Amino acid sequence: MLVFAFALVAFAFANVGYSLKGKLPSGLAEYMAAFIVIVLVGHLALRRFAPWADPLLLPLAAMLNGLGIVMTYRLAAQGNLLSAPLSASATDIQILYSAIGIACFVAVLAFVREPRVLQRYTYTLGALGIALIALPALLPGSISEVAGAKIQIRLGSFTIQPEEFAKLALAISFAGYLVAKSQALALVGRRVLGIGLPRARDLGPILMVWAASLLLLVFESDVGTSAVFMGLFVAMLYIATSRTSWLLLGFFMFVVGAFAASKLFTHVGQRFEVWLHPFSGSNPSGIAFQPDQGLYGMASGGLLGKGLGGGQPYITPLVQSDYVISAFGEELGLAGIMAILLIYGLIVQRGLSTAMLVKDPFSKLLAGGLSFMLALQVFVIVGGVTRLIPITGITTPFLSQGGSSLVASWMLIALLARLSDTARRPPPRSIQEEGLTQVVRLQ
Repeated sequence: MLVFAFALVAFAFANVGYSLKGKLPSGLAEYMAAFIVIVLVGHLALRRFAPWADPLLLPLAAMLNGLGIVMTYRLAAQGNLLSAPLSASATDIQILYSAIGIACFVAVLAFVREPRVLQRYTYTLGALGIALIALPALLPGSISEVAGAKIQIRLGSFTIQPEEFAKLALAISFAGYLVAKSQALALVGRRVLGIGLPRARDLGPILMVWAASLLLLVFESDVGTSAVFMGLFVAMLYIATSRTSWLLLGFFMFVVGAFAASKLFTHVGQRFEVWLHPFSGSNPSGIAFQPDQGLYGMASGGLLGKGLGGGQPYITPLVQSDYVISAFGEELGLAGIMAILLIYGLIVQRGLSTAMLVKDPFSKLLAGGLSFMLALQVFVIVGGVTRLIPITGITTPFLSQGGSSLVASWMLIALLARLSDTARRPPPRSIQEEGLTQVVRLQ
């Protein structure tokens, strides 16, 4: 499977080179050699530290990572035409981020030998996650704001998005908390229309998470992280209790809160206005340009696309990060987008299979939560780009240009690999099966 992933990435590189310059890219050998070495290091670490892990997780993630590097190269090749141009070294930087991501992948496998150990740090990781999410809101906009949302920390030329790592910490924290409280939260208060509603005394956790998601939406203008934060907790709450009422209640609360925020706060309302009327002349100048160009690009791609290097995705602002899906849609078409979504779907399916196989309640909940978090993140960004929901501005895992998202995504794959290794590891053989009874002669 890794060989297939390498071949597909090499073919994509060659396609870009022939489309743009009529020949193979000059750095193809160097880029592919670096990428292959990086992924093989991850493969060897996986065989060493988690030999029973799901064999599809690494190839699927590597394929997405490789396609992200190819698109970064393709956009940087026409950087002089970009509204937010990429430097010529953008591909080198993306490969460096891939190496850092694989290093963190190896570190997670090496240091987290048993997933249950993470349960000890339930509240510590919860406090860390909340602090990381809140940090950009507490900093001046000059070092934390991008495209109207306060989602990063900028120190000179170096930037980091702490929310990417906060989501992992919060997933572990939610799993530890819900394992301890699942029985109480599963109790039913009264029934309305045949649906068993939770008791009023048990609404405290979901109300706190709802309030935190609204604060995130208001003070950071970060619709994506707010949706993922709330959705992650509600999904894990449902997995822990098997109560559909929690799903309905969480969805209703978030929709009501988001609608109220859109009416009370201008910057939130503008996102809804662009979503509902993207081509209206009443939109504030420049705000609708990005989603409009993304829609035009995907429409021009049609069913099969224009081929890698054959379109004009560079016209869309921030296409290398927020709108990388529109670039793939323009050049690979609907068929290419569906193939990419299928790869994400396979990763989620393998994670959910792990959740069903593993015996430990904490590990089961964590595997389900991580899988749903990846699925929700992809749904939120792809839904925003295609105008299914308001645009959120979060990154597409593995495909977007940048370091924080890529490193955090590799750490998520490492956790799923560790959980699947625990689930698929054969039980130890009993003493009776190891051989005949040993005879000891006493002198």
